[in-house]
Amino acid sequence: METNNNERGQEAHIVEGCHLKLKDLKVIARGLKNQYLFKGYIPDYPQPEFHVSRLKHDTNRAGLWGIRRTGGFRRSRDSPLMWFSLDVGPEEIEAAEKRLLETTYPDRTEEQIQSQQSFLEKFATSPAFLKSSRLGSYRFTFSVEEVLEAYKDQFCSRAEPVIRVLRTVLYKKEVMYVVLVHSPANQELYSYHPLLTDVQDYICTYKDGCFLWKSKAMCETHRYELVRKHDEKQLEVKTARSENFYVWDQVAVALHIDDQVLKFDVNQLREKLAFCEKGDVVVKRSNRFDDITTAEKFVKRLWPDFPSPLERA
Repeated sequence: METNNNERGQEAHIVEGCHLKLKDLKVIARGLKNQYLFKGYIPDYPQPEFHVSRLKHDTNRAGLWGIRRTGGFRRSRDSPLMWFSLDVGPEEIEAAEKRLLETTYPDRTEEQIQSQQSFLEKFATSPAFLKSSRLGSYRFTFSVEEVLEAYKDQFCSRAEPVIRVLRTVLYKKEVMYVVLVHSPANQELYSYHPLLTDVQDYICTYKDGCFLWKSKAMCETHRYELVRKHDEKQLEVKTARSENFYVWDQVAVALHIDDQVLKFDVNQLREKLAFCEKGDVVVKRSNRFDDITTAEKFVKRLWPDFPSPLERA
């Protein structure tokens, strides 16, 4: 396990070429003083599979100005990679709940199906599921297919992009599973990393325009406990005895673009843009957030002829 500080000053512990489940990460990370990963007791909680068809990219005012100026997205400062993360909304949570119930109790009666109460949204409390942002006040949201199609056109000479397992990254409170997208021309550079679709018992894979993510730590703050009523074939929620803090996980998608720009039509960029409220916890304390009024004025300066007002994420 390699340890370094990322460009935001966060200490990161990295395992290349694999997506590690928490039990395996705990073995490799033994010896690290991580008070969250090695918590002794965590109430039972669901670990559903989300099917996600959208990607998001959050940025601050300076980042937005750069995106508008270049017509697209550049790499991060110390890396050839440009980053998105999965955009998981209420519809993905509802669909994941339905799948979890169907796999847990596949032979439920119609009466049992109708009496089942919604529960998964109570556990979706980590930053991976929030509308607020830890990175800045401006969010671009694209479909997975839009991003991959643009990458295919601009970086792959119309060949299919290659999608691989890049790494697992452990921060103080967060486990980030990184998926890599690269051109076939860079096969040799990333040959050590397995193809995403070749991984058995995966944490994340790709299929038909969606990333399928089996979240292993969706809560961060555990206020509830999952109750399995096998006789009634129901999953229920009860309030935990106390709040418990644990690591949370997310999936990031990193595109190898080197010194180029992943470009989109200027009006498409504006259509995909929304305002984000500041999250309770931000990645970098010095990162500047705007209020909605300031954001609307700034966006209007960058896209003066765009007819619609800036929407909230």
